[in-house]
Amino acid sequence: MEKFSSQMKWQQGILVALRFAIGWHILYEGIYKLIHPEWSALAFLANAQGFLSGAAEWIISNTGVLTTVDMLNTWGLIAIGLGLILGLFTGPASLAGFALLFCYYLFSPPFIGLAAGGPVEGNYLIINKTLIEAVALLYLAVTPFSRHYGLDMLRPKYRTQTASNDK
Repeated sequence: MEKFSSQMKWQQGILVALRFAIGWHILYEGIYKLIHPEWSALAFLANAQGFLSGAAEWIISNTGVLTTVDMLNTWGLIAIGLGLILGLFTGPASLAGFALLFCYYLFSPPFIGLAAGGPVEGNYLIINKTLIEAVALLYLAVTPFSRHYGLDMLRPKYRTQTASNDK
């Protein structure tokens, strides 16, 4: 039983490290966009070739919508990143991160016959780093262990759930 408990602590630690690493990546992306006011999703959306390319065309055809998308993207990344790093509202932050990254993937999936929408770091076919990070966030959203070692532990609802699970 002691060996099992030790393994569980390692697994919890690894999940917390994964949560923190993804949170840092997402937070930094949001902060970068915030401190560079010239940033816009326009270039990314203009190169969209995936399932959501029609939505991308609609977004870039309306300046007000594009401005709103830019603001929501920036502040959404910051909120998701902070939630993951601090371990606060981990489930909702993980789900929101999954949804956002999966949208990025659907705008520009690495399928045969689709040209890369800009410079890429590697060669991908169907699976890319965006999808992998999105799936990792989905896993963090559904596993209770990812909520350990964060501010979620201070929330009354979480403390009640943890106490009932420990019995």
